[in-house]
Amino acid sequence: METKKYQIQKNPFVVPTADGKLIEEHHGIVATNNPEISIAHMIAPPGWSEPFQTPEFDEYTYVISGKKQFIIEKDTITLEAGQSIKIEKHTRVQYSNPFDEPCEYIAICKPAFDFEKVHREE
Repeated sequence: METKKYQIQKNPFVVPTADGKLIEEHHGIVATNNPEISIAHMIAPPGWSEPFQTPEFDEYTYVISGKKQFIIEKDTITLEAGQSIKIEKHTRVQYSNPFDEPCEYIAICKPAFDFEKVHREE
């Protein structure tokens, strides 16, 4: 019997959130039992923000629509639709959408996103 060398994801894991943000993990620890990489489709509502964190993984973000704000160490950066960024692991960062429209984006973490390795501040 031949093993398929591909996997189509038709049923991403929807991460439960309390802040109105949509997180659909297509590949990663929870969705596909893959600790090497995670790929998630996200929509952050206007006014959304997370605490600062210093993750043990590289994170890539590609903005599909809207804008997303990043505070990276001491720099504040805004990405717009069509732009992307890589933030290296062990970098203190805060993600937010202080704007008046939703921000849709793709986030890729390598190795995969892991709550035990994100190190969010209280």
